[in-house]
Amino acid sequence: MPLLKVGDAAPNFRLQDHTGKERTLGEFNGKRVVLWFYPKADTPG
Repeated sequence: MPLLKVGDAAPNFRLQDHTGKERTLGEFNGKRVVLWFYPKADTPG
């Protein structure tokens, strides 16, 4: 997959939310979305 440029639409993808429910980006069409990634507590990296 080619790299995205500023202003490109993000491809639809699938992730688990904080409750373990699988979500797709497409579920949030027309809404603002923030993805926040952080390491688990007490793990390296």
